[in-house]
Amino acid sequence: MLRTNLSTRPFYNERIVRVLLGALAALLLLALAYEVQQGLMLTRQQSQARRQAAADEEKSKELRASATRLQASISQAELERVQAAATEANGVIDGRAFSWTALLNHIETTLPPGVMLTVIRPSVGEDGVTVSMTVVGRGVAEIGAFMDNLETRGAFADVLSTAEQTRDDGRIQAVVTGRYADGGAGPVANVRRAAARGR
Repeated sequence: MLRTNLSTRPFYNERIVRVLLGALAALLLLALAYEVQQGLMLTRQQSQARRQAAADEEKSKELRASATRLQASISQAELERVQAAATEANGVIDGRAFSWTALLNHIETTLPPGVMLTVIRPSVGEDGVTVSMTVVGRGVAEIGAFMDNLETRGAFADVLSTAEQTRDDGRIQAVVTGRYADGGAGPVANVRRAAARGR
């Protein structure tokens, strides 16, 4: 049997090469189509983002113009009336939130023997609650001890005796005032903190 190759050219399997080249071309076409699709999608997204940014800018201008018109339409007198009404409402809220029980408990625990409380008047102001108390004692020392006790317990600050007089029975009557601190955690303080956060 003759095994010699009598052809003038060597044999190459061109079919495999064509199949490989075709597959490579198909892959390249798929990759190109994917890139084109991604490019178109990014272009659409960029256009939408530009349109949204322009719409947001236009809306922002409209809101600023509306705020300017609104501020111009509010008169100073009207604004002052609203502020006065808000101050009055805050005073009512503070008065309702004031705890008489806590105040009387503080006074009861600090009142020494020989001192009697006859009048008590709390007033709520911008700087907190000021309490004015009229007390009657056997002497100045007992009233001084009461004032010291108020400050020592921490419920009151800036305690002063604003008026003193000797009664017919020889006892001393004094008007004691102090800023009711309540440790900074009373209901009035909470109301004021809430109002400050709302401003």
